[in-house]
Amino acid sequence: MSDAAELVDRVEDGEIALHELEAHADADTAATARRQLVADDAETTLDTVGEYAIDAADAEPNIENMIGTVQIPLGVAGPLPVAGERADSETYLPLATTEGALVASVNRGCAVLRAADGANARVTKRAMTRAPVFRVADIVEAEAVVEWVRDNRDALADAAEATTSHGELVDITPYAVGDSVFLRFGYDTKDAMGMNMATIATGEACEVVESETSAELVALSGNLCTDKKPAAINAVEGRGRSVTADVRIPNDVVEERLHATPAAIAELNTRKNLIGSAKAGSLGFNAHAANVVAAAFLATGQDAAQVVEGANAITTVEAREDELYASVSLASLEVGTVGGGTKLPTQSEGLSVLGLRGGGDPPGANADRLAEVIAAGALAGELSLLGALASRHLSSAHAELGR
Repeated sequence: MSDAAELVDRVEDGEIALHELEAHADADTAATARRQLVADDAETTLDTVGEYAIDAADAEPNIENMIGTVQIPLGVAGPLPVAGERADSETYLPLATTEGALVASVNRGCAVLRAADGANARVTKRAMTRAPVFRVADIVEAEAVVEWVRDNRDALADAAEATTSHGELVDITPYAVGDSVFLRFGYDTKDAMGMNMATIATGEACEVVESETSAELVALSGNLCTDKKPAAINAVEGRGRSVTADVRIPNDVVEERLHATPAAIAELNTRKNLIGSAKAGSLGFNAHAANVVAAAFLATGQDAAQVVEGANAITTVEAREDELYASVSLASLEVGTVGGGTKLPTQSEGLSVLGLRGGGDPPGANADRLAEVIAAGALAGELSLLGALASRHLSSAHAELGR
C-alpha cells in the first residue's frame, strides 16, 4: 500500500485519478493525499479539515473523494418533555448548527413546555414514496393502465416487498396526465428513512407493470414523489412521517416565560404564520421550523437535503379561556434511526443521546419517536420565536447571542 506522498506524486504524474486512491491505500491515507492535492491546487491549507476523530473507512458508504470532515458545533436543548405514542419522557435534543441564538431559543421553548407539563406528539401517517412515470399512447390507454394497477395491487405488493425484509407497501396512487401515467408508491419503511428501500422495491413493481400493460417506464422517479423539492403533494398527502406536536400552556406560564399575553401570541401567529405565509405563497405556514429540523438532522445523521420537505409545517395557536393552545404539524418529515448517515460515529452518538440508536421494538418505534421529538423541538422553537416577536425582544436577543 502506498503512503500519502507517493499517492500525490502518482496523481500529479497522471498514473492514477483522484477518485482511485482508495484502490491503492487505506481510506485515511487516501483522504490525506487527496486533501494535500486539493490544498496545493487552491494554494491554501486544510489542516483543520484533516483533524477528525472518525475512521475514514466508516464514512466510505456516505462520501466519495473524501478529504476530511467539516465540524459543526453541537449543542443540546432541554430537557424536552414529550408524551408520544410509545414513550413519555424527557430527553435532551442534540442540535448541530452555526446559527447563534438558535439553541438558546429552543432551550427557552423547552422550559415553557416543561412548565406546561410537556408536549404531546403523534405520528399520524407513515409512507416513504417513490413515483415512477410511464409513457402511454393516449388518455384511453392511460385510463386502462390506471384501472389495471387498481385491480392488481396485491401482485405489485408481492413484487415490491420481495426486495426487502422490512418494507411494506401501504399505498399506490395513480395519476394520469395526457399520455403520462404516474404511480405514487408509498411504503412503511419501519426504522429506516427508506428512500433506497422504496426505490429498489418500486423498480421491481415497475417491471410487473411493463410486462402486464402497455405502459413503458420512462423514469423510476417522475418528481411526483416528491424528493428534496418544495411540493404541495407532500404538504397534502405526506411523505416519510406526518407528525404533530401540541401543548396547552396555562396563561400565567405564557406571560411569565414568553413575556407576552396569549392573545398577542395568537394574533401574531395568525397575521405572520398564516396570513403572511399565504400572501407569500409559502408551502410552510410556520415561523422557523426548518431551523430545528435542520439542526436535528445534522446531529442525528439524517439526509440534510430533506429539510426541504421536513420544514413543510403548519403552526397553529389559539388563545383559550385559561390557556394557550399551540401545535406544529410536519407533513413530510423523513427520518430514520438505521442506515445512511445514522451509522457514522458522531451522528450515532447523537441518536444515543435520545436513546434511539438502531432499530426499535417493535420495528419503526425508534423512527416514530425521533419524529415525535423533532416535532416537539420545532414546537419549542416556534413558541420561543413567537414570544420574542410578540414581546419585541428578537433583535436584542440576536444582538446578544447571534454575533
